[in-house]
Amino acid sequence: MSSDSTGRATVPPAAIPGPARPGDTLADDIDAALDAALRPDGPPGQGGTPAPVIDLPALGGRFVRDPYLYYARMRERFGDACRVRLADGGIVRFVLGHDAARAALTDPRLIKDWTRVPGMEGRREERRSIDHNMLDLDPPHHTRLRRLVSREFTPRRIALLETRLEEITRELLDTMTAAPDRRADLVESLAVPLPMTVICELLGVPFLERDTFRSWSAILLGGAGPEEERDAAVAMNAYLAELVERKREAGGDDLLAALIRTRDEEGDRLSEAELIGMAFLLLVAGHETTVNLIANAFLALLTHPEQLAALRRDPALIDAAIEETLRWDPPVERATFRFTTEPVRFGEVTVPAGEGLLVVLASVGRDPAYAPDADRFDILRDPRPPHLSFGHGIHFCLGAPLARLEARIALRALLERCPDLDLDTDPKEIRHRLSLIVRGPEQLPVRW
Repeated sequence: MSSDSTGRATVPPAAIPGPARPGDTLADDIDAALDAALRPDGPPGQGGTPAPVIDLPALGGRFVRDPYLYYARMRERFGDACRVRLADGGIVRFVLGHDAARAALTDPRLIKDWTRVPGMEGRREERRSIDHNMLDLDPPHHTRLRRLVSREFTPRRIALLETRLEEITRELLDTMTAAPDRRADLVESLAVPLPMTVICELLGVPFLERDTFRSWSAILLGGAGPEEERDAAVAMNAYLAELVERKREAGGDDLLAALIRTRDEEGDRLSEAELIGMAFLLLVAGHETTVNLIANAFLALLTHPEQLAALRRDPALIDAAIEETLRWDPPVERATFRFTTEPVRFGEVTVPAGEGLLVVLASVGRDPAYAPDADRFDILRDPRPPHLSFGHGIHFCLGAPLARLEARIALRALLERCPDLDLDTDPKEIRHRLSLIVRGPEQLPVRW
């Protein structure tokens, strides 16, 4: 394992497994890898056989590089709620099937607030403030916080950003295309700075501080050790508390300033811990998802030249390309933790009370029961089944319209500016981020 300049963990390049057919050597290899990663765990089950769990780190870099066939075989062999051991030793369930995932995302027996889960009392104290946000809370607290943000994060505010988004994109592409060798890393040149600039302006965060919180957020999203995560959580808490105080004194008409005014004028509606937690969520989720959506969309198109050609012939297909990317290679690989409050059945599998679950959005979009020929990337797919990549139910991503708008502007502008855009590396050499939650390439070398 290695890391990039921001401290984010990466995995070495590995071959990209493509769609396998029954009996393929590749499918056999995946089964062999899963068998090798199976570990006995817990008390013996019926017949004295220990209940198995898949040791996720044992699957290695190829799983991180392209997990889709692994998820398919897990779903087929172990059902819709497969037990896995994470890198930190914790055992959770991966919810893998589309119908099971849709049910899990709305089932009130599954909660987000870890403080209500028996056995979680020892969770690190330093995460309490940043975890005190609507993504990690349940009704009625979730309802109250979401309503506060929704009244500021309006479609009108997003629509007003379009002109500014186009301006930022144009400036970034001016810089990128000035490279004398006509080469660039698309992640660092466009996919990162576009949403980072937007969320900084939307929240009123100094843009010069972006690299600091970006490195912390990458650590907190997974791929680092427990000590690094603890240090990043402490640092992020301290930074956000100091940022709130600065903005409290300076005022402003941005989103974070509006939330601070709500805290100060209507303290019973928003605590200080909740304010810091909301700042964390808006800052991190406000750029991480879009970074990976833009990068994944370009990677998918550049590795499917017939799809890119169709998009160039008909630019009106940009929205279809974005939605197909969200289904086929989503920017959020796994939704954040949920916990069972009582036994819950998923297909043939019953999950006991008190267990943690991760809905694997990357798996459900490839479920053949949900979409025919689901492993095929096809922007002309008709009909286009609705995906779950922005979630479902009360936790549906509030920033989905902004993410879609940013991706639309980025794709349109770059394809117009660089009609000969192409990958500048073998696709097999592209490294992917090592993260429990998000999915995207670390770098995307291109030429034009």
